[in-house]
Amino acid sequence: MLSYDEALNYLSGLLRFGIKFGLDRFAELCRRMGNPQDALRVIHVGGTNGKGSTCVFIASILQSAGCTVGTYLSPYVYDVRERIQINGEPISKEDFAALMSEIAPHLEAVAASDLGQGTEFEAKTLMAFLYFARRKVDYAVIEVGMGGRYDCTNVVHPLVSVITNVSLDHTERLGETVKEIAWDKAGIAKPGAPLVTAADCGLSNCGLRIADCGFEETAWKTIHRTARDQGVESIWRVVHKEHRAPLGSPVPDVEVRFAGESGKVTIELPIAIRNPQSAIHNPQSTIRNERVGPVSLRLAGDFQLTNAATAAAAVAALPKSAIPNPQSAIEKGLTSAYLPGRLEVLRRRPTVVIDAAHNPDGAQNLAESVRKLFSYRRLILVVGMLETHSAEDVLLFLAPIADEVIATKPQWEKARPADDIADTARKYATKVRIIEPVPAAVRAALESASEDDLILITGSFYTIGEVDRASVTETEA
Repeated sequence: MLSYDEALNYLSGLLRFGIKFGLDRFAELCRRMGNPQDALRVIHVGGTNGKGSTCVFIASILQSAGCTVGTYLSPYVYDVRERIQINGEPISKEDFAALMSEIAPHLEAVAASDLGQGTEFEAKTLMAFLYFARRKVDYAVIEVGMGGRYDCTNVVHPLVSVITNVSLDHTERLGETVKEIAWDKAGIAKPGAPLVTAADCGLSNCGLRIADCGFEETAWKTIHRTARDQGVESIWRVVHKEHRAPLGSPVPDVEVRFAGESGKVTIELPIAIRNPQSAIHNPQSTIRNERVGPVSLRLAGDFQLTNAATAAAAVAALPKSAIPNPQSAIEKGLTSAYLPGRLEVLRRRPTVVIDAAHNPDGAQNLAESVRKLFSYRRLILVVGMLETHSAEDVLLFLAPIADEVIATKPQWEKARPADDIADTARKYATKVRIIEPVPAAVRAALESASEDDLILITGSFYTIGEVDRASVTETEA
């Protein structure tokens, strides 16, 4: 059997095969391992931003109700084992090594066939399915890796499908328009499973009402039409309380409204529904909205209000829910949910914040949240990115609010060169430096910061994962 270090090396060796869309190869790998995904009660979560937070909210709610919950997250921040958790505890090194040892021969056998070489993501996904099935979890919350329709996680048969939102990201693979990307993400919608989505929820990412910024419901319309075409009978929509659907907008079977500010969310949730599909013919006859909250969230940022409401709706949409007191479980679960690397404060004086914003919506959310949540004299931005994301789209929002930009490069094979980031940053900021690697960039930021400054480290999960948390906190005044 492989040791843990050998298992990690084997998994890392698969990275050279990149990302491969399509389900045939992974379906064969699952078949060889006894199709563990078929033993799972899955909540499948896709979307552009907020997938990880929504997964953690869902898992926390279910765990608060007394359930054993497996959570598969993508990507990790500090340790690859974060990706595969049961009730918040990462898979052990022993189980990781044992499962990788078991999977490896099947990866080699399939690689020798016409189906070709499996990928690192496929190996980790199969490991999660096996781990959850053998531990007999009550629910498995599975986060989509990229897109949805052709992502290997889409071999599952979910109880509920969730699409958090849709915006431009990975356009080279998913499509160059919101409509194309929404179609791809809607591919996780399955007959017999309610679909819950907060796409075009009624607020733009900058906090303006959609009516005030001219945004059209392109994503919602595409998701609704695609889901119906795929045989989905029950579609839930999560919207802000002030949302007013424009003329011609499709009508959801169930509508969930939310509101909130200052880290507290209130949700009007159809708790009384026990079989959401019965609402199709006469939705209002089976709905009794009950208020959940206001609930205080540990996860910071106004965008988390939407994620929390989406998670609550996903739990409420579970058919014949086994949760005896869903309102209490939702309130407790939303309050206790935590996920590293999402507007996470590592220290004060100076304040050091990490966040993995890597696309335009994420960067816009982050810029607005920083201005709203923190007081500071100067903002020092440390940013490292991957080549698969646009530096222009991220720095357009973040560099103008920074007094200084430090461009860096994470130790990842697809990392964007720091000088590329610096060249883009100079369009929007006057003081730009290049410092590699990430720990050195953070040290430089700390050395130049005063106690009332803010250091914001962002651009990629790989960047924030290389922050030496111990050294950051050790130097705290």
